[in-house]
Amino acid sequence: MILLAIESSCDETAAAVVEDGRHVRSDIVHTQLEEHSLYGGVVPEIASRRHVEMIGAVTRRALEEAGLPLEAVDGVAVTAMPGLIGALLVGLNFAKGLAYAAGKPVIPVHHIRGHIAAAYLAYPELTPPFLALVVSGGHSHIVRVEDYTRFTVVGRTRDDAAGEAFDKAARVMGLRYPGGPAIDRAAREGTPRYPLPRPHIEGAPYDFSFSGLKTAVINLWHNAEQKGETLSVPDLAASFQQAAVGMLVDHTMRAAAELGADKLVLAGGVAANSLLRETLQARCDALGCALYLPPLSLCSDNAAMIGAQGYYEAQALMASHGGVIPPMLDLNARAVCGLERMGIQSM
Repeated sequence: MILLAIESSCDETAAAVVEDGRHVRSDIVHTQLEEHSLYGGVVPEIASRRHVEMIGAVTRRALEEAGLPLEAVDGVAVTAMPGLIGALLVGLNFAKGLAYAAGKPVIPVHHIRGHIAAAYLAYPELTPPFLALVVSGGHSHIVRVEDYTRFTVVGRTRDDAAGEAFDKAARVMGLRYPGGPAIDRAAREGTPRYPLPRPHIEGAPYDFSFSGLKTAVINLWHNAEQKGETLSVPDLAASFQQAAVGMLVDHTMRAAAELGADKLVLAGGVAANSLLRETLQARCDALGCALYLPPLSLCSDNAAMIGAQGYYEAQALMASHGGVIPPMLDLNARAVCGLERMGIQSM
């Protein structure tokens, strides 16, 4: 099965052609990073307008690089949830129109399921069940992947996502958006000498809380300013990164040990963080758990991961609908949608 995939949940306009959920024929990403960095974060209205401007050209290029006409694909997979609602609507409505015009089915995909599926592209031998740590600007989850379309969230953030905390901590330190890569770079020159909290949730050992850590960094910086003192940006970046990564790794490895996981997937934009990758690898080696680290190109938002998960969502849909994918042209986008309940079968 060959799918054209479209992703527009935030500030990347992306299209890809993916075969059988494992082979990438093309993967095109147009990023708005430089524009949004002027504002210190993503401006939803600007993101939506840029998607409108770019989505046609990006999709055309994806088909050209795959060497296929639209008529040759078997369906159009598209991110339908969660994300910025305006940005989602651009991609979803474009995909629905394209699918209708070509007589192809449209296959909605959950963005976080897509991030997990990026590992299938990097590791063709990987199959469920396994445990996944998904960390990005808007999400921090520990997920038990029971099957390709069955997921159980065993841990999640109670407030800020890890990536959001990185962005806000970087902003107070005067580092450029996006905060994750900026803190990662600065931390390499620093020493983690500032004491910072690592909150725990009573009765929920796998859940995260990054709000207190973020606030501690902001207060530390502002208190120093009020006293006329200067903090070392590299040292504070290293301190913050060590605390944030420590929480992510500790909670995930506790879940892996207690749930008996022998395979762990790291996914999402924060999966590009060098300390997180190194620390998880060391802890997995010690536990005897295989770690699957997607390449950096598959950590950030892209359409190839949507095509990978779209294949498995399509298979599940056909299995429950007599071998066909029913028309879903009344499908709407959702800014918020649980990972477990999204299943196409219930759409």
